[in-house]
Amino acid sequence: MSEEILKIEHLYKSYEDIPVLEDISLTVKKGETVVIVGPSGCGKSTFLRCINGLEDIQEGHVYLEGAQINPASSESAVNRQKIGMVFQSYDLFPHKTVLENVILAPMKVQKRKKEDATKEALALLDRVGLSARKDSYPRQLSGGQKQRVAIVRALMMHPEVLLFDEVTAALDPEMVREVLDVILDLARNNSTMLIVTHEMAFARAIADRVLFLDGGHIIEDTDPGQFFDSPGTERAKKFLQTFEYENVR
Repeated sequence: MSEEILKIEHLYKSYEDIPVLEDISLTVKKGETVVIVGPSGCGKSTFLRCINGLEDIQEGHVYLEGAQINPASSESAVNRQKIGMVFQSYDLFPHKTVLENVILAPMKVQKRKKEDATKEALALLDRVGLSARKDSYPRQLSGGQKQRVAIVRALMMHPEVLLFDEVTAALDPEMVREVLDVILDLARNNSTMLIVTHEMAFARAIADRVLFLDGGHIIEDTDPGQFFDSPGTERAKKFLQTFEYENVR
């Protein structure tokens, strides 16, 4: 059985006394892909940010390989490097080229040599089909290309866990597939991932487990076949009725 890599215990998060996440507990095994779905405003993105230490929590604990993720700890920056996060907004530096964007953090944060970082960056850019755009600036890229650069930037830090927060939400439909293909490739290579998405066909194709969140609670935690073919709650059934999905395997 795969080893446990991430553990969340009784997580509680609120904004100005308004609960956003209540008593969330979850264990993720190494190499597992967990897809998180649910209606807008249910706490999915906040959940990822709490895992990464980008949000303070009022109660509960988050552990990565047994070490607690605590934003107030002196070790928080080190631990955060082990949990990579890709946002829907890309957040690339507009005045830097693709290559400069992806080697910046390894050089500044991890103190890696430029030659070593560049060699790895070029290999990863080739893997996502962007080696020819290494000298381009973000303004010269499509939305799908920018998102693939953002994924490479996260991979450059050698994270133990990858978090994806609605990475296709800002893309035109024709650009969605090129980003999803990259994430599917990561899953085939046993990357540990938590993915928030509204792409139901993609969720079914990639997930080892599906979490359904609603109102700050985990309503269902099951395998994709069970969730999509025979959800266990009326709330999940109603949610799925709002989507038309197809098999993308």
